[in-house]
Amino acid sequence: MATEIHVLRVPPKTKVSFEEFHDWCDEDTWAEWVDGEVIMVSPASSRHEEVTSFLETVMRIYVEDRALGRLLRAPFLMRLAMRPSGREPDLLLLLRERSSLIKPTYLDGPADLAVEVVSPESIGRDRGEKFVEYEQAGIREYWLVDPDRQSAEFYELSPDGRYRLGPTEDGVYRSKIIPGFWLRTEWLWQTPAPQALTVLRELKII
Repeated sequence: MATEIHVLRVPPKTKVSFEEFHDWCDEDTWAEWVDGEVIMVSPASSRHEEVTSFLETVMRIYVEDRALGRLLRAPFLMRLAMRPSGREPDLLLLLRERSSLIKPTYLDGPADLAVEVVSPESIGRDRGEKFVEYEQAGIREYWLVDPDRQSAEFYELSPDGRYRLGPTEDGVYRSKIIPGFWLRTEWLWQTPAPQALTVLRELKII
């Protein structure tokens, strides 16, 4: 039986254009492009994957049921012009009226919502560089979910273009850009994650 061999991709040593980075980066390579430099991203932990998969399942069914737009998961590049950068949010949502920004292998502009599930390796990047970039790019909601600290922060873009922490009431956050969608933050910390069907019943999808 043949053994599958995984080849470690070596990032370019010099600055490259987005087009050159896009050609170099394949679907199995987790990397981002910032100011012309390629930044390798560490593989996700099992807990990170559990939380991301739970959110993806629930959000995807909700968004598709109501024909609200497209939910995409990393590694799918989001190209931002402000810095410039090519980021890979764990999840990104683009509403239907902006669907023309979705190219075959990347999003050519800011998402309406970006979700980053924080890991020890990414915490500085998610709370620092990405926070600033997403705010400047006009991403309307930025969710920061930290499984290790059992902390969820839901930032909403205010009229002055700055992120403000969205309110949670009794542990429930209600999205401003996904009509009728809400989350119990306790769902994010349950091990194993709640059954999607149970959550979808609460959301009145089924």
